[in-house]
Amino acid sequence: MIVKTFGSCVVGIDAIPITIEVSVEQGISFYLVGLPDSAVKESQQRIATALSCYGFRIPGKKIIINMAPADLRKEGAAYDLPIAIGILAASEQIASENLSDYIIMGELSLDGDLKPIRGVLPIAVEAKKQGFKGLILPQANVSEASIVSGLEVYGAENIIQVIGFFNGSPLEQAKVAAPEQLAEGLNQFELDFSEVKGQENAKRALEIAAAGGHNVIMIGSPGSGKTMLAQRISSILPPMTLEEALETTKIHSVAGKLQSQVPLIMTRPFRSPHHTISDVALVGGGTHPQPGEISLAHNGILFLDELPEFKRSVLEVMRQPLEERRVTISRSKMSVEFPASFMFIAAMNPCPCGYYNHPDKKCSCQPGQIRHYMSKISGPLLDRIDLHVEIIPVPFSELSQKKQGESSAVVRERVIRARQIQLQRFQQEKGIYTNAQMSPKYISKYCQLDENGQQLLKMAMEKLGLSARAYHRILKVSRTIADMDGAENISMEHLSEAIHFRSLDRDAWGR
Repeated sequence: MIVKTFGSCVVGIDAIPITIEVSVEQGISFYLVGLPDSAVKESQQRIATALSCYGFRIPGKKIIINMAPADLRKEGAAYDLPIAIGILAASEQIASENLSDYIIMGELSLDGDLKPIRGVLPIAVEAKKQGFKGLILPQANVSEASIVSGLEVYGAENIIQVIGFFNGSPLEQAKVAAPEQLAEGLNQFELDFSEVKGQENAKRALEIAAAGGHNVIMIGSPGSGKTMLAQRISSILPPMTLEEALETTKIHSVAGKLQSQVPLIMTRPFRSPHHTISDVALVGGGTHPQPGEISLAHNGILFLDELPEFKRSVLEVMRQPLEERRVTISRSKMSVEFPASFMFIAAMNPCPCGYYNHPDKKCSCQPGQIRHYMSKISGPLLDRIDLHVEIIPVPFSELSQKKQGESSAVVRERVIRARQIQLQRFQQEKGIYTNAQMSPKYISKYCQLDENGQQLLKMAMEKLGLSARAYHRILKVSRTIADMDGAENISMEHLSEAIHFRSLDRDAWGR
């Protein structure tokens, strides 16, 4: 007798349905084919022990299990449950009428309990697309799958509950989470811009960056407020759309970073890896490719503090993702693409001692030391950063003021208005939502300058020695500043401010 159950394989952040065909014939042998890895091959022992706990058994016959498509590698223990159910159905220990209606996934422990698995959200999205009636999953994964409407989602604590379901016993169906429940707590942040004293120039730069999705580097002495400012950028970004939230959640689900009590990520991610991180951990990869920090920051912020302390090889692998907003990881037998559209925020000291250009403290570094320190960040990487901001220490007179600055809510409203202008502008353009995402084709279309503006930009390029990429970055920032002012065209003031935020192009800092 041949019976089919259905599982799912996650490749990148998308799922592919897997058909598990089980044949039970006369003889004594066990074959598991279809390119399974070691964890899948070891399922026989886990399944046999788990079934014996409830009085069921693997029949002593010739059992052939094929996992199709056979040319796609199957990895992990999440196929334990569909294989076990397939064996029981093929040996007529449970009914098999409704097996084709459900995707079944779950890892078995030796006592028959079901352990949570990764990648449930992309599995649920694909199950709905393929027309399945529902999902049967470990109870811990139910809230994540229930985000997808139009599917019956059943959670089980152990395999006997799944067996009972196919034999006619009821299994509790998960309720689909309402949008208002998922959005609860949205725009509520522990940190607020009103807590930052002074630093008006830096606040302005970060508001521009948030309005257009631009990259920022902050240069200042220790304790001047770089990290404090970076940690508050999330509070001025516009709320994520449902599409952005689903895509971000899929990445975290595949990486196993999703918390069971937070089925849908509705706040923009803020990732801040330590400077000892490896290039694989940052961009993703490994033997079985997994998303790295830049993909976990998708639709949010990647903050690298003490930028020169990161290994140069780690920083250089970010060049392509910063430009293309995705990362492709290629292996000999497969190629996986992860999205990586994030705001890159970096912070650094101006020199090894940290006090170069400090208004009060004297720098103890030699010119050669400063040049060496700054050379740790390559020109091509700096070219990809739109705004360069000098952070000046706040004097006591400003720190001691009781008056608070603008709150994040007020700044966020201005950012949202600027973003709405961009959404209206790019509504006919596929895959572009902010000014930072414009390619040269759209820059020439939407960033027109008058004759005076052309002359100003020409002078800036000649004096600062700007590259073509820096030229385009200035135009994109100018467009964002114009949008914040509600202006249709880029004026001299907008262009001048954008040029002002290219301090590392001025051959300062001993470069």
